[in-house]
Amino acid sequence: MGMSGRAARVLTVSDGVSAGSREDLSGDALAAMLAAEGFEVSRDLVADEETDIVKAIQRAAEEVSLLVTTGGTGFGPRDVTPEATLSVLEREAPALAQAMVAAGLESTPMAALTRARAGSIGSCLVVNVPGSPRGATESLGAIIGVIPHALALLAGEPSHH
Repeated sequence: MGMSGRAARVLTVSDGVSAGSREDLSGDALAAMLAAEGFEVSRDLVADEETDIVKAIQRAAEEVSLLVTTGGTGFGPRDVTPEATLSVLEREAPALAQAMVAAGLESTPMAALTRARAGSIGSCLVVNVPGSPRGATESLGAIIGVIPHALALLAGEPSHH
């Protein structure tokens, strides 16, 4: 697999960004954060369409070991990222999602409105984070410390807890 163990993708899910009417501030912030952790980061972008999100997640799962989606995790009618993610996850990792919510709640009670999911597809870890730059970076920041270990376990490397 070579460097793919350190390969990450940021998938921005946003009608506005994909239409070119909004800047991808969350995607930029997440990519910078992952690069600082030593990941080789690629980017992808889709509108808030469940079938498009599913395809982008499946593509990423074949190409990278970590996929962070940003956007579409709330209560809006166009927020379908959790449904798309859940439809393709092989195994859920609810405690990762819980850790992200806990971190978010320290800043805002609105963090309780996230429906973000986390889990794995094969050896790829998939994590949904919110679409706001602050929510996105807080969520990823809450779990970034355990991600390398999670990826090693998913890759089948021996565990030394």
